[in-house]
Amino acid sequence: MKITSVNVRKINKEGSRMKGIASVVLDDSFIVHDIRIIEKDNGLFIAMPNRKIANGGFRDVAHPINHETRAMFEDAILDAYDKAEEEPVEKEDA
Repeated sequence: MKITSVNVRKINKEGSRMKGIASVVLDDSFIVHDIRIIEKDNGLFIAMPNRKIANGGFRDVAHPINHETRAMFEDAILDAYDKAEEEPVEKEDA
């Protein structure tokens, strides 16, 4: 499996730790939307798309099943995020 495309949309919302949303294309044939880029105290990380479940918690809709694949996603997304720094930052309405 190879990541063939990454699209990052930056978000600049005051007081929010979410810094962007990414879409990743795998092997030019499968896309995963709504991967969130979150800022924590020790840097950025990615959160896979999820949905709310009956007990009020959340469950990932799609996610890597091993460390190597998660690192591949994180590296590609955060690299695209860094490159997007030069582009105008989208400001979300409050």
